[in-house]
Amino acid sequence: MINVSIVGGSGYTGGELLRLLLFHDSCEVKQVTSERFAGKAIHKAHPNLRSASSLKFCNLTELDRCDVLFLCLPHGRTAERFDDFSALAPRIIDLSADFRLSDPESYTKWYGQPHPNPGLLDRFVYGVPEINRAAIQDATHVACAGCNATASTLALAPLANRNLISSVVIDVKAGSSEAGNAATEGSHHPERSGAVRSYRPTRHRHVAEITQSLGDFPVYFSATSIEMVRGILATCHVFLNQSHQEKEIWGMYREDYAKEPFIRIVKERNGIHRFPEPKLLSGTNFCDIGFEIDSGTNRLVVISAIDNLMKGAAGQAIQCLNLMHGLNESTGLTFSGLHPI
Repeated sequence: MINVSIVGGSGYTGGELLRLLLFHDSCEVKQVTSERFAGKAIHKAHPNLRSASSLKFCNLTELDRCDVLFLCLPHGRTAERFDDFSALAPRIIDLSADFRLSDPESYTKWYGQPHPNPGLLDRFVYGVPEINRAAIQDATHVACAGCNATASTLALAPLANRNLISSVVIDVKAGSSEAGNAATEGSHHPERSGAVRSYRPTRHRHVAEITQSLGDFPVYFSATSIEMVRGILATCHVFLNQSHQEKEIWGMYREDYAKEPFIRIVKERNGIHRFPEPKLLSGTNFCDIGFEIDSGTNRLVVISAIDNLMKGAAGQAIQCLNLMHGLNESTGLTFSGLHPI
C-alpha cells in the first residue's frame, strides 16, 4: 500500500485528489493539511466526501513521513519550503506552477521575477503522461502541467511532432473553478453570473509550458472566463506550413493517440456532440480532441476539452502517481462522466 499525504488539501484541487485517493486500490491517505480547517473533518471543506473517511485536516507542522507527498499550495510556496517537504517523502508530485519550467530565464520572463530555488528545476519532470511517459515512470519529482497548457499541448502534439505548425492562435474558455476557491470580486455571483470575460488576452504564462513541450513556433494565446464551473475548451487555430487532407490528419492523431487511455478523438458527422464538449467531461480524466480543416486554406481548427480539476490537475497527478509506481495507468481514474448533467 502506498502511503500518501496532501499539503494544501482544502482547495478544489485538494478535494479532487482526496476523492480519487480515498477510493484508489493501492493508496492510503495518511494526512491532509489545511491551516484554515485544521482539526476539522475533511467534509467541512469537501461536503461530497461526507462519510467517505474519518480523516481530519492537520497543520503543516504535524506532517509525518509518507511515500508520496502531493503539494497543492499557492504559487511560490512550494519552492520556498521545498527542503521541508523533501524531508517528508521520497516522491513528490507538485500541482503548483513552481517547477513546470526547466529554464530559469524562461521562468523570470513569464513570472516577472527570478525563480526562488532555481537549483531544483532539473529535479522535476513535467507531468503530462502522453508526451513524457518514460521520464515520469523513472521520476521521483513531478511537476503537474497547467490546465490550459494540458488542453493545448495535447491538442497540438501530433502536429508539432511532425513539424507541421507555422503558427497557432489558441482561444481558451475556462470555468470558474480554474481560479480556485478563494472568494474575489470577480467570483462574486452578481459579477460572475452570465459573464464572458476576457481575463488574459495576451501573455498567459501557460504559453511557456506549451512552447517548452512542443517547440518554439509562434503561439498566440487568449483566455476567457465563462459561466461554467468545471471545464476548459481550447480552440486552436493552427496555420500549417503545408496543406493536408482530412484523412491525413485523422491518421496522425490515430497513430499518436490510439493507445492512450485518456485521449478520445471526437468528430461526428451530425448531432449536437460533433466536437469536444467540456460539460460531458466533468469529473473525468479524459481529454477529448476534435478538428476541422478550413477548406481552401492552410488553417486547421483543433478543439480540445478537459475538466480543469481532473485532467488539468488532480486526475493527471494520479495518472503520474500510477506511472511512478508501475501501476496500471488508469487505476482510480475510470469514471466515464455523466449525461445529462
